[in-house]
Amino acid sequence: MNGNGKKHAISLYVANKPGVLIRVSLVFARRGYNIDSLVVSGAHDPAYSQMNIEATGDEKTLDQILKQLNKLVDVVHARDNTGEDVIAREFALIKVNCPPEVRSEVLQVAHAFDAETVDLSEDTITLQISGESHKIDSIHTVFSKYGVIEMVRSGKIIIARGTRSTS
Repeated sequence: MNGNGKKHAISLYVANKPGVLIRVSLVFARRGYNIDSLVVSGAHDPAYSQMNIEATGDEKTLDQILKQLNKLVDVVHARDNTGEDVIAREFALIKVNCPPEVRSEVLQVAHAFDAETVDLSEDTITLQISGESHKIDSIHTVFSKYGVIEMVRSGKIIIARGTRSTS
């Protein structure tokens, strides 16, 4: 199992066709690599999709995975962006216990994290937040004291800085 090791930020530019996602994920599974985060979205050209995968494991196995990914017919390009100059962001919705007696305190904390209120009920508040993964982790930790009811994260998306292409 490759649970220990370094986190890798992998981007792929792939054909926008049925079955591509399963073929890509099978390459990881066959090597015992778990995918920690996966985001797939349409690319600027509708015939293609952009995939962002975060996985943890050793460098040698990842090199083999990248070689296999680049051999897949529907993969235009796969690249490990770990250590590269990229912009990485995540989006999350977090629902927190928020009875009236702590509401102003919860709202102040949310404001400190630049979180936006998207739903407010008698006893809960749902916030949206975006930023680097550590920011999402931090807001979860801080709101745990109030009681996090539910949290949904988008997974990490990355784009290269400047003129370099991400994948």
